[in-house]
Amino acid sequence: MPRARAHEFYGAGVPDSPTPPAPRRSGNQLLYVAVGLFAIGLLAVVAILLTPVLSDSKPALWLYVTAMAGTALGLLLAILFALWSGRRAR
Repeated sequence: MPRARAHEFYGAGVPDSPTPPAPRRSGNQLLYVAVGLFAIGLLAVVAILLTPVLSDSKPALWLYVTAMAGTALGLLLAILFALWSGRRAR
């Protein structure tokens, strides 16, 4: 029985090769929302710190609420994204 040369098989396709599984959707939109909310919250914190320096007045209540809600929700959504994207696909 003659031995086949390796270069004869390089161009041939592999019969019955399994198709790769479809990539799992990573949910990047959740991450974008989380980063956006966190950034808005940080901008509100900076605005709270700069308001007395620039205008000699107290920051508005909506800045405090935006800073509190934006950073907290952004962090929570980022943690949820990390937990959800780190799960193994079955």
